[in-house]
Amino acid sequence: MSAPATRGTDRRVAESRPSPAREAQNSATRRGGASRTLLWGAGLAALLAVSIVVAVTIGPAALSPADALASVGAHLGFGESTLSPLRDGIVWQLRMPRVLTAAAVGAGLALCGAVMQALTRNPLADPYLLGLSSGASVGAVVVLVLGWSLMLPLAAFAGAIVALLATLGLALGAGRAGRAGGSAGARLSPTATVLAGVAVTSVFGAITSLVIFWSATNDSYREILNWLLGSLAGTDWTSVAISGVALVVVGVPLVASARTLDAFAVGETGAAALGVNVARSRVLLLGGTAMLTGALVAVSGSIGFVGLVLPHAVRLVVGPGHRALLPLSMLAGAIFLVWADTAARTMFDPRELPVGILTALIGGPVFAWLLLRRRSTT
Repeated sequence: MSAPATRGTDRRVAESRPSPAREAQNSATRRGGASRTLLWGAGLAALLAVSIVVAVTIGPAALSPADALASVGAHLGFGESTLSPLRDGIVWQLRMPRVLTAAAVGAGLALCGAVMQALTRNPLADPYLLGLSSGASVGAVVVLVLGWSLMLPLAAFAGAIVALLATLGLALGAGRAGRAGGSAGARLSPTATVLAGVAVTSVFGAITSLVIFWSATNDSYREILNWLLGSLAGTDWTSVAISGVALVVVGVPLVASARTLDAFAVGETGAAALGVNVARSRVLLLGGTAMLTGALVAVSGSIGFVGLVLPHAVRLVVGPGHRALLPLSMLAGAIFLVWADTAARTMFDPRELPVGILTALIGGPVFAWLLLRRRSTT
């Protein structure tokens, strides 16, 4: 390269570098964003802790926050409970496991929704819409009909994986057919992915209905219906363990993938240019969401729209960056489902409304608003 060309290249590189003042401004902006995220995280964490304690006190048996804390403290080895055995059992055996399970399920579903929206670059994606919940439902219903309740978590997980593979296969097939000459370089189209999820959801829903119609009777029918509507009734400390372990083992790596998800925001080509192994990352992240969804729906049933609504609410506050979006979505999802389940079990006392009905009543209008908002911006 000639000297004038070299000098021209050097000059362009130097001009493209931000000035010291601009670098200082960018650094201050990043610090301000981190401080804002920490404040929101601390606030939501405190609200979640308060929500758990207060939710435990709500119900036919009147309890105070002090009663709840005394019972929990006694069972954890901090002092002795002053409650009667009956009231202590209400706190420790009935309400606390249910509230903690609701928090874990809400956090996990919100996290899965945020990850799927980033991977598919579609704000309408969530585990419910992409067929994972329907696939888990098929596995769960089959084992419930057969009387193999102990196999329910594994069956729900297997069903979620099968549904995920079917959705991705159909979406990739549609993308390949839509490319000139049917080339092998098909990519995941956001629209095709959601449409494939709708198709898979319909098919798996029909399979579930067929199994129920053909085999379910009496008590098994009621149990299956309750599960399909999404309910946290009957959860115990085993449910807390399943959902909590899944959230830690699978959820933590998903949260740690924030930078990769930010890269996907610029598209597959842009992500590859940033050094992301697109195919490997997509398989690992979608597989992780399927594993987490399967574990969560195994203990809660099919609860829709949590993964759709909460990431959008958080995104309006902190923006699209996933380092803030993922953990704050988890906290918001936990708070939302704790209160949704509390309302579902108390609004129509002594009858209990499955929480999946309540989340659908909230999520359905929000989904319609998102559709109209996307149409107005295109």
